[in-house]
Amino acid sequence: MIPQPRSDQAVVAHHGWPRAVATVLVALVSMGVVAALGLWAAGAGDLPDHAFPRVVAASVVTAVGGTVKLSGSAGGLADSTAGLTVIPLSVTLAGALVLGAGFLRPLRHRAVAGGRELAGWAARIAVLWLLALLALAYAARQDFKLSLGDDTLGDLGDLFGVSPEVGFTTDVPRTVLFGLLWMAGVLVLALLVSRRAPLPGRLLPLQESVRPAAHAMVVLLLSFVVLGTLVALVVAVTRGHASETLAVILLGLPNLVWLALTIGLGATWNGRVEGPFGLPMPHLLDEVLRSKDTTTLNLHTLAEHDGRVWWLVVVDAVLLLAVAFLMAARSPAHVRAWQHAVRLAVALALTVLTICLMGRISAHYGLSVLGIGDLGGGLGGQLFLDPELWPAVGLGALWGLVAGFLGALSARPVQRRPDRTV
Repeated sequence: MIPQPRSDQAVVAHHGWPRAVATVLVALVSMGVVAALGLWAAGAGDLPDHAFPRVVAASVVTAVGGTVKLSGSAGGLADSTAGLTVIPLSVTLAGALVLGAGFLRPLRHRAVAGGRELAGWAARIAVLWLLALLALAYAARQDFKLSLGDDTLGDLGDLFGVSPEVGFTTDVPRTVLFGLLWMAGVLVLALLVSRRAPLPGRLLPLQESVRPAAHAMVVLLLSFVVLGTLVALVVAVTRGHASETLAVILLGLPNLVWLALTIGLGATWNGRVEGPFGLPMPHLLDEVLRSKDTTTLNLHTLAEHDGRVWWLVVVDAVLLLAVAFLMAARSPAHVRAWQHAVRLAVALALTVLTICLMGRISAHYGLSVLGIGDLGGGLGGQLFLDPELWPAVGLGALWGLVAGFLGALSARPVQRRPDRTV
C-alpha cells in the first residue's frame, strides 16, 4: 500500500491555533517568570500598592521592544521629570529562545516548506502575540508616592503641601509596533539559524550562504551568556551578595556580557552614573562611571582600574575562532576561505550593531520645589551608556574578516571534500 502525502488540512492541524496558543503562552510565561524572579531578587517584591505584577508586565513590555514612559506629578509649586530607556536582555533572551523553539517545533523533520504554509503559521502566532501585547500594555501602569526626606526639600514640601508621585505607563502604539517587529525578527532568525528548519524553495540558497554565519553568531552570543553566568555564580559563592547577583543574571546579564564582547573587540562606550540611582552592574563599571563628567569605557580606560580587562581580548579571539571554525565546518566544502571571511565579517558587524542598539541605557529622575533641588541632588539622578556606534561596527567587520579566514583554513581537514581554492 502506497502511503499518501499529508493533506493541507493535516499540515494546518499539526501547527494550527491550539499549538499557536501554546507557543505564545509558554513564551510569555517564561519571560514573566524570569522577570519576576529577577525583580524579586532586586527587592521589587516590597513595592507598595501591590505594584509588583504591573512592574513585571512593564519589564516584559520593554524586553520585547515596547516603550514604558515614566511620569511625575508634584503639584503646582513643584516640577518633576523622569525617563527610562533600558532593555532587560535576560528576559528578552528567554522569550526569544522559547518563542523560536515553539515556532520551529512543528516544522522539524521537513526538508522544504511552502511560503504560504510558513506565512500562515507565523500569522497565527502574530495574531495571538498582538493580543498579548495589548494586554501587557494596559496592565503595565502604576503610580507611586515619594517621600521628600527630612532636609530643606522635605520641609518645603510639608509647608506647601507638595506630595510628589512618580509612575509609569506604556505607549501602546509603539509597544504594539515594536513588539510585533521583535516577534517577526525572532521567527526569521529562528528559520535562519536552525539547520533542520525547512525553507521555501526560493530561499534554499540561504541554507549555504546565511545559515552557517547566523548560527555562528547565536553560538557566540550564547557562549558569552554561559561564561558570564559561571563567573557571576563564582562571584556570588566567593564574595556573597547572592540576591544582587541573581538579579543581574535574571534581568541584565546579556547587557553586561555583550557589552564586554564589544569592548573586547576594541569598541568604545560613553556613560555616566550620577545620584542615588543606578542599575545592577559590576563594581568596576560602577566605579568608572561614577564621575563628574562623561566617562569613556574601552580597554584602555578600564585597564587603568583593573588590568584583567585585557583578558576580554583573549576571550573574544578564542570564541570567534571557534565559531568561525564551526561556520566553515557546517558550510559546503566548495565555499572559498575569502567567502567565509566576508560572511563572518557581515554577520559580526550586524551582531555588534544589534548589541549597540539594544544595549543603550538612559535613565533620569529629578524633582525641584520652588526651584530648589535638581537632577544633581536630593531625589535626582541620571544614568546613561551609549556606544560609539560605527567604529564598533567597523571593528566587528575587521575581526570577522580575520577570524573567518583563519576558521576556514582550520576547518579544511574536516570538510567532506577537500577545497582546492582559497
